[in-house]
Amino acid sequence: MGWLNIGSLVLGIVAWILPLLNLSREQENAKRWMTYSFLSFICCSTAILFQLMVQKFLVEIEDFSALMDITSSAVLASSVLLIVTILLNVLAWVKYTKTI
Repeated sequence: MGWLNIGSLVLGIVAWILPLLNLSREQENAKRWMTYSFLSFICCSTAILFQLMVQKFLVEIEDFSALMDITSSAVLASSVLLIVTILLNVLAWVKYTKTI
């Protein structure tokens, strides 16, 4: 199940990189901005899903001490991932709605 944690981390980083690419480059095509934003939200939601799958696995194997250890940090990390992803995509949206 360690691959779920690694996958969650990688997808979380990608979820932040995509809107940063939108903010750093001048793009003439609004469709590309929407595509990057859409993919960013998909990566974010999949990363959070992976964390839920890890917790489900720990419940299934009845490793409640590990579950109690990781739940708070998983909720915090998922919250930060979601909030930052939303903020970055809103910034990109503001940038491209001003220029269109």
